[in-house]
Amino acid sequence: MLIKPNKLQRGDKVATVSPSWGGAGDPELRWRYNQGIKRLEEVFGLQVVPMPNSLKGSEYIYENPEARAADLNAAFADETIKGIIANIGGEDSIRLLPHIDFNMIRENPKVFMGYSDVTVSHLFCHKAGISSFYGPAVLTDFAENVEMDAYTVDMIERTLFSNEIIGEIKPAEEWTSEFLEWDIVNKDTQRKLQPNHGYEVLQGNGTVTGRLIGGCIEVLEFAKGTMLWPEEKYWENCILFFETSEEKPAPDLLKYWLRNYASQGILQKANGIIFGKPQDEAYYEEYKEVLLQVMKEYSLEHLPILYNLNFGHTEPKFILPYGALAQIDCTKATLSILESGVN
Repeated sequence: MLIKPNKLQRGDKVATVSPSWGGAGDPELRWRYNQGIKRLEEVFGLQVVPMPNSLKGSEYIYENPEARAADLNAAFADETIKGIIANIGGEDSIRLLPHIDFNMIRENPKVFMGYSDVTVSHLFCHKAGISSFYGPAVLTDFAENVEMDAYTVDMIERTLFSNEIIGEIKPAEEWTSEFLEWDIVNKDTQRKLQPNHGYEVLQGNGTVTGRLIGGCIEVLEFAKGTMLWPEEKYWENCILFFETSEEKPAPDLLKYWLRNYASQGILQKANGIIFGKPQDEAYYEEYKEVLLQVMKEYSLEHLPILYNLNFGHTEPKFILPYGALAQIDCTKATLSILESGVN
């Protein structure tokens, strides 16, 4: 069992970190970071502390993975800091691995949230034995043009600020992946939302439960074969969650990766899979075909798969707490989290 952190409360101090790309500190994007921070302060009543290296710009951040790791270690070590939120993902946070203090993380459980390449930082937390939260980042969801989406705000309140059971996570009524340049001229331009057609049951019957584990499927590739790869016991009776990034990987890549999970015996150990809405709904039908093909190849046609969920590289989004007990109901096409995410 992973250790749950304590819930966030208004007035708490939270740190922002750049474990991957350092764009939050680039002068032309600083307005975007400031906008995200303003929402953390005004919408959620939090005090925001940028960690010392996190805003030194993308070049410095790229060249100094040890400085990124130092920020992460220090944020966990600081008892006055109650939560940590990643500014954004990227592509190389695996380079932090030699510099991470796993004991420090284990001894100081606190809310840690982000998505995409932040999957690697979630695996740092997982290795340390604490639950973290696959969810919104500062430069994307918190800094959304005009205002944050109400669906995302509600999910943050339910998951991080309440120790009640999270319960059923309904699909968002609308979604967007529209890309507007992060230029201050677009600050007051709302991205276009379109109707969401909800969750799809690709296969499976009845109801299954399992503990959540997963992340961005491309990023998980960095961790395979390293000390970060979760021990066998964490895959037993799990619910796997996978999503794809803005790079929109070709369906064949998804096929190869899934075959690896089957070859490791992970798909056979799982009780179900939830798959996030692909960005722009790219390869929407093709990914479904690949999932079904690989399940058939390994005689896993019974394994429940729920598709098109609002997490990862889509807005608005909900939050997945690592290690939390979740339920897929194939009859009703629902996902529920059967416990709280926090103490």
